[in-house]
Amino acid sequence: MTGTKGRVRRGVLALLCLAVLGAALALGISAYMTATTRDRILSPEDAPPEGLDCVLVLGCGVRPDGSPTPMLASRISRSVELYETSWADKLLMSGDNSREDYNEVGTMEAEAIAQGVPQGDIVTDHAGFSTYDSLYRARDIFGAERVVIVTQEYHLSRALYLAEALGLEAWGVAAAPRNDAGQIGRDFREILARDKAFLWAILQPEPKFLGDPVPLDGTTE
Repeated sequence: MTGTKGRVRRGVLALLCLAVLGAALALGISAYMTATTRDRILSPEDAPPEGLDCVLVLGCGVRPDGSPTPMLASRISRSVELYETSWADKLLMSGDNSREDYNEVGTMEAEAIAQGVPQGDIVTDHAGFSTYDSLYRARDIFGAERVVIVTQEYHLSRALYLAEALGLEAWGVAAAPRNDAGQIGRDFREILARDKAFLWAILQPEPKFLGDPVPLDGTTE
């Protein structure tokens, strides 16, 4: 009996050690990703990098009535601000339109038009089902090489890390900060999302959908 108890204690201790090591690894990857991308996060008041192909706006939640959630509205407004101050002459709106009754991109485009952006300067990507997919498709479908990414600040380091891994020259500008409920939970989930992004940056699987090229300027060969 004593031997059995000893084995159980050793097993529990081993599991605790593994849990601690796993947590340390997860936090270490997250910290590394944040540190290595910090210098590519700009403010709207900074001089824009030269030769940007587009402002890449990453989608997020849309309400059942089709209106943007506050987080998405903040991203759209920031992207319009950058467009109006000549950071780039194209907005690439990338989001989830996997169902007929859910269309992040349609909402993003309509809101940008309502804020004064000509429809001809908006390019839509309806298969941006994840940050990784949006960046991969920005490169391979839309031919982007130099982009500025607009999303919330806590999300920018992951987006920028993936962009660099995919060979994009990318900078980020955070959407206007908000005091949204649940941010602590989002910050925790983002740590796990950064760990997944670290693996995706190494493996670089194809996104869920690719397709024929769609040049940002609308021209075809």
